[in-house]
Amino acid sequence: QVQLVESGGGLVQAGGSLRLSCAVSGSIFRINAMAWYRQAPGKQRELVTAITSDGSTNYAESVKGRFTISRDNAKNTVYLQMNGLKPEDTAVYYCNAHVATTTPPFVNNYWGQGTQVTVSS
Repeated sequence: QVQLVESGGGLVQAGGSLRLSCAVSGSIFRINAMAWYRQAPGKQRELVTAITSDGSTNYAESVKGRFTISRDNAKNTVYLQMNGLKPEDTAVYYCNAHVATTTPPFVNNYWGQGTQVTVSS
């Protein structure tokens, strides 16, 4: 009953920028923390960055100073601005949201379908 739809991935040259968006819809009572994860081929999924409902953020060391997470609570949307992209940032990026809903199960963790980001050298 909750859907996360991501957009904004693509192919970019090293040093370039991309902005990912993730819109949450459904039987939403409140969206708590939101986050972006990524998974490169042959590697485990890793946390890139997260933001709480009051705007507190944290970042993986590998993206600090280059990536910025933000959210628009009125639009139930989280963004990831990625600057200074490197080939090692190439991965499928997944949106994640911890959502309190108006219907069972009332609280759950939800994932988007993923969006491919490819950075060429």
